[in-house]
Amino acid sequence: MTASLRKATATARATKSGRVAVIDIGSNSLRLVVFDKRSRCPVPVFNEKAQPGLGKGLERHGMLNPDGTQAALINIRRFVTMAEAMDVDSITLLATAAVRDAKDGAAFAAQIEKQTGRKVQIVSGEDEAKLSALGVLAGIPEADGLMGDLGGGSLELVRLQAGQIREHVTLPLGPLRLVEATNGNIEEAQRLIDRQFEKLSWLSEVKGKTLYPVGGTWRSLARIHMEQTHYPLHVIHEYRMSRKQSEELANVLAHLGKKSLANIVGMSRRRTETLPYGALVLERLIKAVKPECVLYSAYGLREGYLFSTLDAAAQQGDPLLVGCADLAGADGRFGSVSDLLDDWLAPLFRSEGKPRARLREAACLLSDIAWREHPDYRGEHAFLRVLRLPVAGITHPERVVLALIIAARYGDSPDASYIQNLPSLLEDTDKDFAARVGAALRLAYALSAGTEHMLSLTSIEKRNDRIELHLPQDAGALFGEAVQRRLDAVGKAFGMPVAIV
Repeated sequence: MTASLRKATATARATKSGRVAVIDIGSNSLRLVVFDKRSRCPVPVFNEKAQPGLGKGLERHGMLNPDGTQAALINIRRFVTMAEAMDVDSITLLATAAVRDAKDGAAFAAQIEKQTGRKVQIVSGEDEAKLSALGVLAGIPEADGLMGDLGGGSLELVRLQAGQIREHVTLPLGPLRLVEATNGNIEEAQRLIDRQFEKLSWLSEVKGKTLYPVGGTWRSLARIHMEQTHYPLHVIHEYRMSRKQSEELANVLAHLGKKSLANIVGMSRRRTETLPYGALVLERLIKAVKPECVLYSAYGLREGYLFSTLDAAAQQGDPLLVGCADLAGADGRFGSVSDLLDDWLAPLFRSEGKPRARLREAACLLSDIAWREHPDYRGEHAFLRVLRLPVAGITHPERVVLALIIAARYGDSPDASYIQNLPSLLEDTDKDFAARVGAALRLAYALSAGTEHMLSLTSIEKRNDRIELHLPQDAGALFGEAVQRRLDAVGKAFGMPVAIV
């Protein structure tokens, strides 16, 4: 078992904190998210959104929208009441651009505190940029390039270098502000955006690197692209688009009218007014920095805030392995057998690189995830569940590989109908790897019934000419027809003969 896997498992087992709630008070929307715990890989257990439009009129009048403040107060009281009913350990209220910039923002925050008994943290522009960047790094630890977080009132830009936060800025380029500042003139909005970007000399440092969009408006663009291209995996986090695809889509959406926008599959009607301006900001940003690709992050301000509250050791954890260890701890039958499984499989995969070793470790953690399901549907259930896991630190092709491994562990073929066209995201070598790990896991469970003691009596290795399964001298209690079948399947997956030693 590798050090990273030991750390992930230990972190998952040591984390005993209860649920935590974050209420995000933005320029256009409010959102309550209740996470399962304060963790390296927090999982939302409740998520609700309201759109009071606090920031409407702010650009013209310098004040919060009066109708919006009343609607916001009603929803925030509801959010606090619901979070309290869930017996959360903490409730954090974060207010961003609209409350920060409005003349009556502090008074509004005081009203919230008076009505709920909860203090509002009015986040500075600098802190908002940093927290959003921490959210991206929490989900994509090695992020390198430019993060852009577009809210209703502001755009936060942060240069990321090999997982570190560098230059950052907050710009008044949220769609609500752009609409008001330009009286709905899209050409004037473009000029305003370009002038803001031209002031940032450090943008030259991120040219040709990855752009990481954050925020609901930009996630809408990703969803629209998924629908238009019939992309087989509707997971926003780490959804990748080329520069050309992103620029062309953003340009088209920026110049469509409300009626045309409303007819687009995947388009939220609530965003028909603001999405063209959000699309325009993205298009101009792409023009300015010419990214190698556009990689969407579902993690942002809220996740960044939670990440900032973790100690240094927890922050260093691998989000994929910690998330899988959390799930294994909740759903597994046999405790820590996953630790031993990774050691048992390792001799078959000595030449693999770090990325595949990491996927194999994750697969060991998830290898018993479907034991409660009907035997005829375990493979299907496990595949779909793993494919859509609420974990970070994993690309879309890696999700498919991991899901295929677990489906194979339950004896299902990559040709199964429920898998459909997802393998099209993979190279043939990825498919081979998934089949080999899945077959080896299936053999391990046949030998051990998922128990540490039984598995520890055996070993397996790949030699130059064959796969060898090592059994104790008195192997009668371990060997049987099922073991032979599954050993043969391992040999087939590797294209090598097998032997029992």
